[in-house]
Amino acid sequence: MSTFDWANPYPSIRAPLFARNVVSTSQPLAAQAGLRMLLKGGNAVDAAIAAAAAITIVEPVSCGLGSDAFALVWDGNQLHGLNSSGTSPAGWTTDYFKQKHNNVIPERGWDAVTVPGAIAGWVALSQKFGKLPFADLLEPAIELAARGHMVAPVVQKKWNNAIPILKNQPGFAQAFMPHGRAPHVGEQFVFSEAAKTLTKIAESNGESFYRGELAESIVNYAKENGAVMTLADLAGFQPEWVTPIQKNYAGHTVHEIPPNGQGIAALIALGILDKLDIKRFPVDSVEAQHMQIEAMKLAFADTYKWVADEKYMTEVTVKDLLDDGYLSERAKLINMDQATRASHGTPPKGGTIYLTAADESGMMVSFIQSNYMGFGSGVVVPGTGISLQNRGFSFNTSPRHPNCVAPNKRPFHTIIPGFLSKDGKPEMSFGVMGGNMQPQGHVQTLIRMLSYNQQPQAACDAPRWKVNVGMSVDVEETMPPDVRAALLARGHKIENIADSYMDFGAGQFIWKTENGYIAASDPRRDGQAVGY
Repeated sequence: MSTFDWANPYPSIRAPLFARNVVSTSQPLAAQAGLRMLLKGGNAVDAAIAAAAAITIVEPVSCGLGSDAFALVWDGNQLHGLNSSGTSPAGWTTDYFKQKHNNVIPERGWDAVTVPGAIAGWVALSQKFGKLPFADLLEPAIELAARGHMVAPVVQKKWNNAIPILKNQPGFAQAFMPHGRAPHVGEQFVFSEAAKTLTKIAESNGESFYRGELAESIVNYAKENGAVMTLADLAGFQPEWVTPIQKNYAGHTVHEIPPNGQGIAALIALGILDKLDIKRFPVDSVEAQHMQIEAMKLAFADTYKWVADEKYMTEVTVKDLLDDGYLSERAKLINMDQATRASHGTPPKGGTIYLTAADESGMMVSFIQSNYMGFGSGVVVPGTGISLQNRGFSFNTSPRHPNCVAPNKRPFHTIIPGFLSKDGKPEMSFGVMGGNMQPQGHVQTLIRMLSYNQQPQAACDAPRWKVNVGMSVDVEETMPPDVRAALLARGHKIENIADSYMDFGAGQFIWKTENGYIAASDPRRDGQAVGY
């Protein structure tokens, strides 16, 4: 392979894609897998599933066959929400973690693994909305796994960084360290075990994964490593069709999946900002950035205090957190001259990879799938290529907190698909992947489009910030020096982050027009929007 320097020191400038049928993902080969389904006569849901399956192979750092998933689907008439995040094993109690891990939930390994939901999500979407046979949708992924693909620079870097952390996790080295290392840039990576597994999933319509041969492989490996996941845990899992939650901003309606996801954080922040007339400040001004940062801090303070699996949100509900009166009071806490350390409020009682596809019938799909941290738990079931997420790490062991670990419970989730409508009509399918950057990416890109009329690709490419803990804020190197200096002067603790892959997310956007769609894809990864 050539000894090119794969770093690009120049900002990428892209034009949006205009087409009647569109797939936009963080990896070109996955986008093309979706496009194949559209050209075959499939719809946007078929395209999204094919892209999701393919991306488990070409971007395995971010997702795998043992991931979780969420989706928002506009079927041409109404919006549907799918929660396909897995539940904890029945054996997970606070006592289990107290005795085994000194009251701490491990970040990696088997005791961070909840039931994987992505495969069941693909099947549920296909059964409810798909046109093509389910098996057809997995063909591109099977080909990519069996024949191999050339590893892209952005993925290779994250793959290589994960090796020292995960090389000793069960099954990891066998699956993801061919030749005892990460693949080089441009090196062929063949994942024949995943090809066989995808074939079994295709032939059984997903049954093998939860109630058949693959399920047995997962459970036997769990037992071998002292974990408590059982066949009953897998067989009992079902995705849930849910009613999306929403909040108005700038005359539009923003839709998110209800908790256990963190989409509510974006709605809280936008609800606060809708009270503050951000348009009186220029789009890239320090005032506009400061206002958004402070709103986001307030949103996270409430989210981390009150949000969990919605069935367990008994003290403060979604309705409470999105109450206009409450958000108006929270907006009053923003000091335009000074950064503050946000704390949660007490509302009045009353309540990743991301991809998107759209077709000329009007169907639009906002889909997100993730193993959480890079390669998830690090556990890979031998002989299957099934890499398992580590969503269990999102639980805590505080009995009074709504997100305390318990049997058969969904943990707090970071991955969130987004959707935008106006006057009951669809406008945009969108998402920004990357941990707690996701609601922050939703807020920043929506404000640019809705308050400042920036086109989707420009809103996607613009420099981003990311709220951390306390007064800490990361900013991209592309943010103007005078804005960084002004944020510092207001008391923000600024860190410049050169690596945009995880820190600042990667977005995909499809905006509906009278004659088709405008699509944007994030240059922070290998993203590409394709269509015809």
